[in-house]
Amino acid sequence: MVAMQDTLQHTLQDFTRRILHASQTGQPLRLRGGGTKDFLGQALQGEVLDTRAYSGILSYEPSELVITVRAGTPLAEVEAALAEKGQSFAFEPPHFSAGRLDALGEGATIGGMVAAGLSGPSRASVGTVRDFVLGARVINGKGEHLTFGGQVMKNVAGYDVSRLLAGSWGQLGLITEVSLKVLPVAPGEATLVCAGVSQAQALKLINQWGGQPLPLNASAWVYDTTANPAQDFFFVRLRGAVAAVDAAVTKMSADVQALGAQVTRMNPQDVADDWHASGEQTLDFFKAPSEHACLWRLSVPQTAPVLDVRVNGEACAQYIEWHGAQRWLWAPASAASQVREAAVKAGGHATLFRTSSAHGDADKQVGVYTPLNDVQQRIQNELKKQFDPAGIFNPGRV
Repeated sequence: MVAMQDTLQHTLQDFTRRILHASQTGQPLRLRGGGTKDFLGQALQGEVLDTRAYSGILSYEPSELVITVRAGTPLAEVEAALAEKGQSFAFEPPHFSAGRLDALGEGATIGGMVAAGLSGPSRASVGTVRDFVLGARVINGKGEHLTFGGQVMKNVAGYDVSRLLAGSWGQLGLITEVSLKVLPVAPGEATLVCAGVSQAQALKLINQWGGQPLPLNASAWVYDTTANPAQDFFFVRLRGAVAAVDAAVTKMSADVQALGAQVTRMNPQDVADDWHASGEQTLDFFKAPSEHACLWRLSVPQTAPVLDVRVNGEACAQYIEWHGAQRWLWAPASAASQVREAAVKAGGHATLFRTSSAHGDADKQVGVYTPLNDVQQRIQNELKKQFDPAGIFNPGRV
């Protein structure tokens, strides 16, 4: 145990030494865990600083619903520990580890999960990664090991810096430890599969249900071209008390049937793999329809109408999640202006999530992210300057 602690302390000292050297020389550092999200972002630059040497669960109190973990710990290891106690990360963070596991079988890390700030199918109902961060430790560009937040949820005077780290993509510093809120797995669950519900009908239904006391957890709409015959499918997952789930199934099934559509209640075990595949983007929809197609993520208000995005007169295939707030579509990089215009018109923004197989990173010349306005850019620049004066952490990633 003492030897392990000495090794971990040495690892932290090595991290600090490398950061200070990089700041003094201007040599960029690429902060990375498992590297499973390297595909996302504008550019990867700098010498890799691999966090996986700093690994392990520091503390886990199931009765307190909080876990504190070193940043290099595999996400799968933490999720397994939570599952043993009937708990989980309610926001269902994606791993994106398919085909990207290293020799040790490790993929995504806790630090990468927080830095990326990505959430799975249940995000619209339970919140995002940021909402579950209680505290964090981070080494800034001056080599200072700073502590923010704690291990309990409370009102805090001043800026909640620990949550600022969620979704920062390592731009502000090297996350070393993080404390996260966890939740018990819901006792009741059911998924309704609605066949023949159009996208417009699905959006209307989910917004109608969202205004009622129903245990909504996740939703997805897709025009399934692999079905025979091809048709619209609308999936809704319910989680909560068993009685509440059963009552909601009866009420919502009647609403769907009133549209003349078919509805089937599926057992959680039968659709668990499908919901997991939705979050990990391994469903058939996420297979590029052509070598020039890029995957775009449109973040819009849940109440946004159907987005009619066309390329050369042909409608782009879409997959709708988060009760209408997240819409995936396939379109070439050359259609960036049309995609972004549709998102902005709906009150949102668009992100180039995956490049095409034909052009790869060349597609990113159109810009991965929608540009920030002047005020947002100034705030981001000032934060970056405070945490990373020399600009060494993941330059050009966002």
